[in-house]
Amino acid sequence: MKYTFRQLEVFLAAARFQNITRAAEYLAMSQSAASSALKELENQFDIQLFDRVGKRLQLNELGRLYRPRAEALLAEATDLELALSRHSEVGALKVGATLTIGNYLAVGVMAQYMNTPTRPKVTLEVANTHTIAQRVRDFELDIGMIEGELQASELEMIPWRDDRLVAFCSPQHPLAKKGTLTDDDLRSATWIMREPGSGTRQSFERGMHGLLPDLKVLLELEHTEAIKRAVEANLGIGCLSEVVLADAFKRGSLVPLSIPHRPFDRHFYFILHKQKYRSAGIDRWIQLCREL
Repeated sequence: MKYTFRQLEVFLAAARFQNITRAAEYLAMSQSAASSALKELENQFDIQLFDRVGKRLQLNELGRLYRPRAEALLAEATDLELALSRHSEVGALKVGATLTIGNYLAVGVMAQYMNTPTRPKVTLEVANTHTIAQRVRDFELDIGMIEGELQASELEMIPWRDDRLVAFCSPQHPLAKKGTLTDDDLRSATWIMREPGSGTRQSFERGMHGLLPDLKVLLELEHTEAIKRAVEANLGIGCLSEVVLADAFKRGSLVPLSIPHRPFDRHFYFILHKQKYRSAGIDRWIQLCREL
């Protein structure tokens, strides 16, 4: 074999940080050792994987072609190493989740996943759908959990569970006592919404097709709890996942609004890079989520 796993690690770290010094620090190597490893890899096959602009390393077309295969090979090797050294089928996992899933569902799954004799570590990153998809695409996350559909040829979308958006307001809001809302009610209301790029916003806009230009949007917020607080303060009405709102509805601090003629059903999905090795840990995570 002409290449080593260490050379592949340097190649991937350089692709991630676009700088050999930062790549060396990440791998706990000297800069000269990292530079030599990358140079040897390229020289052995008479190829160039990066365009070098000053101190910046930019993946070229060949580097982008081989990056997913190197990621998959190292992930499989790491999984085998963990299984051999820990006698365990599952290892550390890097998970990304959108806000609704990350704040209300993923923590319980993490507890079950880590509750094994080897205590495998789980790192959870919570962000909007666009960010999680990009992180999975760049191999910075092993698996993503998102609220909305997306078009990405590199990613595999695996259906997980159904969900539904629910419009809501404070008990003191004029619409709280009304039965079914009409489109005129929706146009006249003031809205507190999730930010563009989130799965919730995507689902909301799909359900409100034909009305969007007429809606009065007061605030666009990144956090569901901030939206709930703003609606409780009677600044407007909102629309979030029923998962997020269940406790508030039970307490009576928020009340649901009926809009049966607007389609707010949606799905949660797992996303994986199509060329990433699917480890035992990923399969275990998906299994636990389905049992939730």
